[in-house]
Amino acid sequence: MVLAFSGIVLILTAGVWRYAYQQGLDQLAARGQADLALAGDRLVGQLQRYRDLAVLMADHPVISIAARYGVTEGTRDVLVGAADKSAALDILVLSAQGRVMASVSGKHPAELGAYPFVTRALRGALGWGHGPAEPLTQRAFFHAAPIFNDAGRVQGAVVVVTDLNGIDYNWRGTNPAAFFTDAAGEVYIANRTELLFWKRPAGTAGLIPPKGNAPPFSAQMVGPHEIWHLGWGPYLPQEALHLTQDLPVIGLTGEVLLDVAQTRAFAFAQAAALAALCLAFGSLLFLASERRRTLAAANVQLEARVAKRTVALRETNEKLVAEAAVREAAQVALRQAQDDLVQAGKLSALGQMSAGISHELNQPLMAIRSFAENAVQFLERGKAERVGENLTRISEMSQRMARIIQNLRAFARQEHIAPDRVNLQKVLQSALDLTQSHREAAGVTLEWDATGRDIWVRGGEVRLGQVFVNLITNAVDAMAGRTERRLQVEARRQGDVVSVEFRDTGPGIEMPDKVFDPFYTTKEVDQSSGMGLGLSISYGIVQSFGGQIRGANQDSGGAVFTVTLEATAAKELAA
Repeated sequence: MVLAFSGIVLILTAGVWRYAYQQGLDQLAARGQADLALAGDRLVGQLQRYRDLAVLMADHPVISIAARYGVTEGTRDVLVGAADKSAALDILVLSAQGRVMASVSGKHPAELGAYPFVTRALRGALGWGHGPAEPLTQRAFFHAAPIFNDAGRVQGAVVVVTDLNGIDYNWRGTNPAAFFTDAAGEVYIANRTELLFWKRPAGTAGLIPPKGNAPPFSAQMVGPHEIWHLGWGPYLPQEALHLTQDLPVIGLTGEVLLDVAQTRAFAFAQAAALAALCLAFGSLLFLASERRRTLAAANVQLEARVAKRTVALRETNEKLVAEAAVREAAQVALRQAQDDLVQAGKLSALGQMSAGISHELNQPLMAIRSFAENAVQFLERGKAERVGENLTRISEMSQRMARIIQNLRAFARQEHIAPDRVNLQKVLQSALDLTQSHREAAGVTLEWDATGRDIWVRGGEVRLGQVFVNLITNAVDAMAGRTERRLQVEARRQGDVVSVEFRDTGPGIEMPDKVFDPFYTTKEVDQSSGMGLGLSISYGIVQSFGGQIRGANQDSGGAVFTVTLEATAAKELAA
């Protein structure tokens, strides 16, 4: 079994290595083709500049005259200027018979008229080619353009000679190794100088130097890819992917050698990882089989222990269920206590306002009594018009008492419904009505715009009213004994947020970071409410609506409490 498993792991490892190596070569070939195309385009672009120079010079009138009649005054200046500006090695003007009429260097190749590219230009077409330009350079590229007379006949040609040593000088040493061969397989341009003038043996792959013995070389196919094994020096890879691309525009073939060492190493790493994983898995299986017998023997003992432990767990579970029931009942009691605490806060506030409320109710009652007695006397005298006026005033006083009682009833009732959309202006007005007598008794001036537009917020009408009553009452109590007693209430909406600010002219907040803590209070012992629960209850109420309440001191003196609520639309409430 161990041998069979090892054989399977070996086969899987070899397959993974082969697949990973093939995939790596595919990716390397794609990158290499892009690099080779870029190098080919750069070479073609550099050489095409000189072809355009030859075409441009062929249309020059001085060059046309030189081709027909020989060198004239200024001919050499034109040629030298063009060569200097374009970095051309030499520029030649040929007659219709191929004889050199003018040259920049004066060292033109012998028998130039027999070159194929010159013959092609003298026939009226663009010609190009490569070869030695002795004594100027061993590697040159030639572009020839025909010179036409007014009748359209060829009267000569312009030949621009490009030094290829300057073309590939900037490429030398760059990666990857790239070279360009001609139709005979000779390396004519390369970014590795050691490969220049190497030739490809007929019918075989690889290259051999022009002199000396051929270095070690072999080639193999890995799928569709050709891999060369080289021994050509330290600046060339030992094992390389060979790619080619034809460049018919310049009559050369671009070739590149891409090092496959990293690709092979990565494939080996993947295969090694798989082998390690398989061996680890096999080892675990072997250990598992060995432990199986031990586990089987221990299983009997464990079953007995489990049965015994199950009884104990069942008893523990029953205890946990009973404890959970007790905790749930305690949670319900806690929620009820919190609700009772909120209600107690409201009743406490009503207790503080009881004197003022009694005054508010007693005043219209006395007025009703007075108007009723006046109505009886006017009725006895037969003054029906004055009786109607007194009855109307009695009705207005009754409505005022009904509104006060309605606000008290709404404020005192226990609210159990979920937060809904409420009219903020209405809740604020109700809170101000409830605290009116308290404010007037304390001599507090109210600044509040009761004519503002309706603002709808998310909350509960009763609990939100309790928050506002607590804040107004605290502000009135804080301003006791102050010369200036003024309360500013302002509600505004910014986007989806509504904020309500209560500003007073009191002494400010002594410890703003603890003002919402339970039982924290700054009121004197003889004041009617000093338990310190009002702001803590208000903080919890606003939090339940998804809002915030903050307290801070003003620069001009006094405190400001800001209640932030989530805005809603009135049409959503109607829906």
